[in-house]
Amino acid sequence: MKKLTLLQAGVHLAGWIPLAQIILDYFARRLTANPIQAIEQRTGIQALTFLMFSLACTPLGSVLGWKELYLRRKALGNYGFMYAAIHLATFVGLDYGFDFETILRDTGTKWYIMIGLAAFLLLLPLAVTSFKYWMKRLGKNWKRLHRMVYVISPLVILHFLLSVKGDLTRLQGNLVQPILYGLIVGLMLVLRIPSIKNGLIGLRTRLLG
Repeated sequence: MKKLTLLQAGVHLAGWIPLAQIILDYFARRLTANPIQAIEQRTGIQALTFLMFSLACTPLGSVLGWKELYLRRKALGNYGFMYAAIHLATFVGLDYGFDFETILRDTGTKWYIMIGLAAFLLLLPLAVTSFKYWMKRLGKNWKRLHRMVYVISPLVILHFLLSVKGDLTRLQGNLVQPILYGLIVGLMLVLRIPSIKNGLIGLRTRLLG
């Protein structure tokens, strides 16, 4: 039996504690005057956070030489999907009461709904094929499929930007948090560029050597 590492334990604790906190706050009536909106916002933030950390594992693992980070990508990505699914279920079930006619009508007028749904539908096959069985069955196509995270992450950031109250053209309103997340995701994508990644690995080797 493999020994549980500190990072592994931390990932799983971080995965479940936010959900437990939401449930506790719900029953304690601490979810603001609009609890449904609060659940949507908090689960959405958690989904983006875990997807961002999952995206960061490969470049940071390479640059820092921390191999265990590679092993935690799957768990972080699956927690991201879990919170995205709760986020969507809250939106469809609690916010709209499964009124799909209204949802379809609003999807055509509210771009953030369409973009968020597209991101979730793209994320779904990644979550389904995250197990070893599919890695072996799909072979090289597994990696190709999971590169969709490069498309999903910007879509989630755009969904976040459009869903908050603010003026993107004038950079006014509640835009600080989505812009900050966008910058971090952008940095993680830049660190995946071979020339930049190899340059940083070489720098680390020289400093440690």
